[in-house]
Amino acid sequence: MIEFVRGEVAYVCAEFVTIEVGGIGYKIVAPNPFFYRTGDEQVIVYTYHYVREDQEVLFGFRSRRERALFTKLLGVTGIGPKGSLAIVASGDVDALVEAIEQEKESYLIKFPGVGKKTAKQMTLDLKGKLAELAPDYIPSEGLFAQGNAELNEACEALTALGYSDREVEKVKKALQGEVLSTDQYVKRALQLLLNVR
Repeated sequence: MIEFVRGEVAYVCAEFVTIEVGGIGYKIVAPNPFFYRTGDEQVIVYTYHYVREDQEVLFGFRSRRERALFTKLLGVTGIGPKGSLAIVASGDVDALVEAIEQEKESYLIKFPGVGKKTAKQMTLDLKGKLAELAPDYIPSEGLFAQGNAELNEACEALTALGYSDREVEKVKKALQGEVLSTDQYVKRALQLLLNVR
């Protein structure tokens, strides 16, 4: 197993990057190949050697964390290497962990090739198994955490209005200490969101 490749970026295209190490070019399929630039010296790419009867591919990632997420996703029924790579390419490991822990399928189906059935399978297979990938994630502070039903309802209303999970999470944290009705939370959240924008 090749744990990582350290070398110079010799070639970059939409599908892969070539890293030259001691005169040998390693073709590495990456989530975001254009993160690398030709001529970059001494980059490190953390690799995963994928071997099947019909193919052998070296996948590469910017961090061990990205690679760990990729391998976890490979274990989900219905997700292959292409799908796993597309999900990792989103680059937001923390948001993905939270969506799985909170069983937020509406977030998961945004990824290419992930329908409702696959999203449900992701939560079944991975819930409670991604803690090491997002050490700062605290379930009690999740987007739809238990404890404050009014604030949770307000967050769901904001999501229905079209605000992104990230925007909703920001205002939820800002309003965490306040005790209001659902309507009051929504009004207060909208004021905060409009000021941010």
